[in-house]
Amino acid sequence: MSFDPPTIIARVLTLVIAFTLHEYAHAWTATRFGDYTPMSAGRLTLNPLSHLDPVGTLTLVLAGFGWAKPVPINPETIRRNNPAGVMWVSLAGPLTNLLLGIAAAIPLRFGLVGYNQPSGAIFPSLGYFLLTFLLVNITLFIFNLLPLAPLDGEKVFGFFLPKSWQPALEGIRRYSPFILLFLVFVGPRLGFDLLNKLVHEPVMAIARFLINR
Repeated sequence: MSFDPPTIIARVLTLVIAFTLHEYAHAWTATRFGDYTPMSAGRLTLNPLSHLDPVGTLTLVLAGFGWAKPVPINPETIRRNNPAGVMWVSLAGPLTNLLLGIAAAIPLRFGLVGYNQPSGAIFPSLGYFLLTFLLVNITLFIFNLLPLAPLDGEKVFGFFLPKSWQPALEGIRRYSPFILLFLVFVGPRLGFDLLNKLVHEPVMAIARFLINR
């Protein structure tokens, strides 16, 4: 992973936007289902300082994976108004990242900007920033849909599982954070890079499709 100034600047700007809109989407969707917990917690805002987690942001800059502050919700209030509401609240964040990635790909796909970074430049070119924006947002989209707590995918996929599977899901949920940490930090060092297959390869395939490369 490169740590040159253009890459760091592009990645930090991308993360501020991507994390803020991801969490805002959770908060906004929850309020649409009658849960005003996010509003009471000050999360129905586009102020990045309300959403960014310092450790999670640093980890994403350095390691490629990270997190923001979870948006507090009241699942029971949401389910009373719509049985599928919690699933949609969870899905709202990743879908927002997908839409942001698609938006960044449009100028690149139609050749409106080039995405090469001039050698020796301190700041990222527009094209290089858009390419970084595309890759990070598609990564957040896929990574957050992994069916492991505390990621959004756990609630999305859990909604579609039969009720008879829920006890097993509860058992897996207790160990999900440890499984996630193993996949991100330990597995690659042991030659077990499942995350590459689950996240990196799909990200690159989607990015190539979007920019027609």
